[in-house]
Amino acid sequence: MGKVAVGIAVACGVAVAAAAAVVIHRRMKKPGTWAKVMEIVKDFEEKCATPVSRLRQVSDAMIVEMHAGLASEGGSKLKMLISYVDNLPNGREKGLFYALDLGGTNFRVLRLQLGGRGRGIVNQQFAEVAIPPSLMTGTSAELFDFIVAELAQFVAQEGSDFEPTPGRQRELGFTFSFPVMQTSIASGTLLKWTKGFNINDTVGKDVVAELTKSMERHGLDMRVAALVNDTVGTLAGGRFVNDDVVAAVILGTGSNAAYIERANAIPKWQGPLPRSGEMVINMEWGNFKSAHLPLTEYDLELDAESLNPGEQIYEKVMSGMYLGEIVRRVLCWLAQEAAFFGDTVPPKLKVPFILGTPAISAMHQDTSHDLKVVINRFKETFEISNTTLKMRLVIVQICNIVATRGARLSAAGILSILRKMGRDTIKEGEKRQRAVIGMDGGLYEHYTEYRKSLESCLNELLGEEVSGTIELELASDGSGIGAAVLAASHSLYLGRDD
Repeated sequence: MGKVAVGIAVACGVAVAAAAAVVIHRRMKKPGTWAKVMEIVKDFEEKCATPVSRLRQVSDAMIVEMHAGLASEGGSKLKMLISYVDNLPNGREKGLFYALDLGGTNFRVLRLQLGGRGRGIVNQQFAEVAIPPSLMTGTSAELFDFIVAELAQFVAQEGSDFEPTPGRQRELGFTFSFPVMQTSIASGTLLKWTKGFNINDTVGKDVVAELTKSMERHGLDMRVAALVNDTVGTLAGGRFVNDDVVAAVILGTGSNAAYIERANAIPKWQGPLPRSGEMVINMEWGNFKSAHLPLTEYDLELDAESLNPGEQIYEKVMSGMYLGEIVRRVLCWLAQEAAFFGDTVPPKLKVPFILGTPAISAMHQDTSHDLKVVINRFKETFEISNTTLKMRLVIVQICNIVATRGARLSAAGILSILRKMGRDTIKEGEKRQRAVIGMDGGLYEHYTEYRKSLESCLNELLGEEVSGTIELELASDGSGIGAAVLAASHSLYLGRDD
């Protein structure tokens, strides 16, 4: 063999050895990679911390905003909308009533047969329909026509178990869970869309008029008797069966709260005070914002890239639409900065909102010894199949950090309502008043760890004695049922003989 050939052979051998070394080096990952993973996770956990002292600051800031929102329109990030519900249902309502509940990516249609005093709901049926994503950013007519077509089909299936009163128009309670400036119990102007909806030609219009026009186009003979927000509906539905219900909180795709306020504590209320002396206030608390909220770079990036940057900040750290996306962003950063999933970032990990909150709930609550749920979810969602138990434990830890922060911030919001109502203390010699808060939404109902964390935190904030007087009560389908019973209590035929 000549010198040139030998030289080439040696060079090739060196190159092969070097390539092999690179492969081995990559398989072992860079020195200190796991330390970088732990550093990122620890930093994230610290920035998401919600000690009681911070939660009290959040609550203080929310109460300031509540007062400002009650004082004047536009005076606060919290709109504190007047609902025009000054008399809640009392259980004596009777007849057949419908409800349409639009509040997220699905909507529900319901019918209730109410039996009158002492009989409550005699019969009920409902159907749930997914809204095509294209309609969430289309036109007003397209959205309402789709909804009314489904409603008309539901009405057509009315069975013999339900008894409409002959000669009377069917009446509907419309739960519309977006910011609306109400002008009466059955009219209201849309202020803005949230929860991923962005239909410009609906903003500034009366949503009841939009729904009514669509019903007329479809030949559906039905009157909208009450327009309510989902939280107001949940509060009304709860009060229909329990006189102790004083507030309602929705924790689902989005989040909001409503409570019963003293009418004389609403400076922006115009005209004579209602005879009941009370008014249900729709807080629109998702738009709350404060320097005390523990926000991270992941939250700020999510907000900047959202359809409504700078708005709904509170909702973006604690509601079902966003929790999974926050987890995905943290995992993506781990993949980029610490090669958490190997040398390349898995392509599907870069897809916004691919990881839903139901998935992080399932992984967070995985009790199998090898975290098999995490394995399966990562295969299904990201096509990642090479996770180790060590990696899966980190993934569960991130889910826990995100959910715990959201749940504890929710508890701080509930504390604010109780403080505003004077239900956060028991004065000496005062009778212990029981207060029930109706809770609705899939996040609260199905994400057990989130619910436990919220309840534990609220007890921690209130103390043992006061927390014994406060009860969080699941009101499944509460917003739809509430809309139907409010339609009954505001019926055009109220007081007429059957």
